[in-house]
This record gives sequence, structure tokens and C-alpha cells, in this order.
Amino acid sequence: MSMKKHAGVPAIARAPRRRRKKDSMWILRLYVPGHSPRSHMAFSHLRTTCETHLKGKYRIVIIDLLKYPHLVFEDQIMSLPALVRKLPLAVKKIIGYLSETERVLIGLNQLPAQSD
Repeated sequence: MSMKKHAGVPAIARAPRRRRKKDSMWILRLYVPGHSPRSHMAFSHLRTTCETHLKGKYRIVIIDLLKYPHLVFEDQIMSLPALVRKLPLAVKKIIGYLSETERVLIGLNQLPAQSD
């Protein structure tokens, strides 16, 4: 087995790359069923939570499944509204209207889960 070399240093011994600013960006997909009041409510709750806890480090992509139903398979959406955290990895999913801020933050790994 040969190791690739970069500037004379084995790949396994190289120092990890520094994290770029875009690496710390949160990419959130909000799957909604059209432009209903409940869809707007879910987006509003999510935006408020992100502005409070992820200010300047997030991007929300709203996916209207009435317009793009084939996208339900991409993130295996079973219920709506659904929030999928694409970045940072690992992918996380939260189902519901996102009105419980603490639950959303726990789902996004921004708060540790409370044990009863």
C-alpha cells in the first residue's frame, strides 16, 4: 500500500486544514407543504431561533413540497414541516412547527439533551 505524499510529507502525518469560515456555516432545509399559515409559522420560529443562537452563521433553504414533491426522497421526509440540518455534518432532522426553542436547539446539537 503506498501513501500519497504532499510536499514530501506522508498524507497521514499532515496537519489538518484550518477550518474556513464557510465550514462553520449552518445549512438548514425547511420542508413545508406550500405557503400555508403553518408553514410561515414554522419558518418564523426557525428564523427567530437562528437569529438568536446562530446569528450570521446560518442559511435557511425553504423547500415547498407542493412545487417540488420529488425532493421528499432526498432527505427521506415522512412528516411536515420538517427541518433538516445538512451542515455541519451529521445530518439531523426535526419534525414539527419549531415553536419549542429548546427542543430545536437540542435537535441541532446546540444544547445538550436534558436527562430526566
